[in-house]
Amino acid sequence: MADDPKKTGLDRKLIAIDEPHEVRSWMESLKCSETQLRDAVKAVGNSAEAVREYLAGKR
Repeated sequence: MADDPKKTGLDRKLIAIDEPHEVRSWMESLKCSETQLRDAVKAVGNSAEAVREYLAGKR
């Protein structure tokens, strides 16, 4: 079942890397490329907070 793009709360704490609308949203929010986002999720998992910290360390 596809993820609901209108969900908030817990849904915004996890990055659904297989959902195109989430990838676009997180790229905009985190100001990163799709490759950077995918690499970060691969490195630290799909926790938005962990990805944010990972990307901050790479800048």
